[in-house]
Amino acid sequence: MGFLHQGHLSLIKKARVDNDIVVLSIFINPTQFGPKEDFKKYPRSLKRDLKLAKDSGVDIVFTPDSDEMYKDDFETYVGCGNLSAKLCGLIRPGHFKGVCTIVAKLFNLIEPDAVYFGQKDYQQLRIIIKMIEDLNFSIKVKMLPIFRELNGLAMSSRNRYLSTVDRKKAAVIYKALKAAERAFKEGCKKTAVLKKMIKKAISDEKCVNIEYIEILDADNLEDVGYISRGVVVAIAAKIKNIRLIDNIILKP
Repeated sequence: MGFLHQGHLSLIKKARVDNDIVVLSIFINPTQFGPKEDFKKYPRSLKRDLKLAKDSGVDIVFTPDSDEMYKDDFETYVGCGNLSAKLCGLIRPGHFKGVCTIVAKLFNLIEPDAVYFGQKDYQQLRIIIKMIEDLNFSIKVKMLPIFRELNGLAMSSRNRYLSTVDRKKAAVIYKALKAAERAFKEGCKKTAVLKKMIKKAISDEKCVNIEYIEILDADNLEDVGYISRGVVVAIAAKIKNIRLIDNIILKP
């Protein structure tokens, strides 16, 4: 959605290595924002983004207007099922319907052979993979690791709204995830114990308000009580109304 950062550029650079032609879409999609969310405030800097895209090896940048993508009589949306009924889907009703609709439209318009997504938006990625499978798109999906700031905070366009102090405090999210990872490697496999550990670690930072802490099957996002297969440990939290998400994947 624009306001490119190093995480986006890492996807572009990998796509550049793998492919003959790299296409970047930049579109702040209004249908994935709720009525009280930050669509109008979402950071925009197209001139800056175009320079970064060119310098990173992008061949084509597709930057449609809202009225091009959603005509006045638009009424066809792509729904999504169980994968969207938890995590951010609970907090942001209708969000993933907007995501699936715009991504399906971009797939139809651009017809890519492969698409590149970051691990940070993990639920979104699993939903898109399922949509590709269910709607018979012939597209390969490649997930790249989360790109982080020096203190571990997952890079996000919204991080620009955090003060220097708040950025330091927000690092507690990743520290809590890493503590859970260490406990897992030392033998703790019960998700309830790990979630309690994460909650306590984050709660020590009073300005960080937890929305959810979940440990779910890495493929189908089903609840897991004991880790015997790959799981995603996902967190959403707010600092002064700036919403942050992060995750790690644990594998036995």
